[in-house]
Amino acid sequence: MSETELPFAEGARTPRERFADRILMAVPDRHNPALHTLMERVNADTELYGFWIAANVTAIERLGMTDHGPVHVKIVLNIAVRLLRLLMEAGVSTGVQDNYALTREDAEVVVAMAALLHDVGMSIHRDDHEAFSLFIARDKLKELLPVVYDPETAALMSSEILHAIISHRSGGRPLTLEAGVVRIADALDMAKGRSRIPFEAGSLSIHSVSAAAIESVQIEAGDERPIRIRIEMTNSAGVFQVDQLLRQKLKGSGIEQHIEVDVVLEGETEKRLVQQFRF
Repeated sequence: MSETELPFAEGARTPRERFADRILMAVPDRHNPALHTLMERVNADTELYGFWIAANVTAIERLGMTDHGPVHVKIVLNIAVRLLRLLMEAGVSTGVQDNYALTREDAEVVVAMAALLHDVGMSIHRDDHEAFSLFIARDKLKELLPVVYDPETAALMSSEILHAIISHRSGGRPLTLEAGVVRIADALDMAKGRSRIPFEAGSLSIHSVSAAAIESVQIEAGDERPIRIRIEMTNSAGVFQVDQLLRQKLKGSGIEQHIEVDVVLEGETEKRLVQQFRF
């Protein structure tokens, strides 16, 4: 199974079997020693990987929802760091820079760790999982952050990461650039059927059809704004996915003014109900 393929339940598997095909987390970090060290620690953390596996059991095998495990986490991690770097390259300042005189590299740590930990609460329950993620993440951050930060800085960084985690929930209110980035990154894991909108596996509905219609998501520097998100779809039903999820996540994210979204219908496989729309 590829790392972007949606895993479905295959019946009971032992813990050893579930850990056998372990996915390593990776993000470009060569210019950020703190992030590099933390990623090494994350990949050596068996307990954390167990939380991701349990989150996926809750989501896929017990609730028939979409992927919330290691594949989703890795995708969100890389999207979030990409978004943040584009914003910083355009001169947009971050929360940790504005409030604590910390660095761009520290902002990357906030975004990366929040992306890695944002769904660990699904290992307990889907309902209110963002809040459950907080106390699991807090304990994990107390182990990880002191490896690269002094106690004072680690305490403040932990607060920033926890804020970004809770702000990705529906109706969340991000108060920092970093939190807004994580919120949007979570919604952008939608390429090739990887819907973030729950739907019954195998069902024929607007949820499943719209998810299948999304061909690719490209993130690049924009012309008029720092970020352009280009979403290509093979069927105009994909508009539902973009409108019901991404637009809602952008609204109130605090970074909507920095992002332009282009949605384009590719191919000749259907009557073109929509050629292109932009917001």
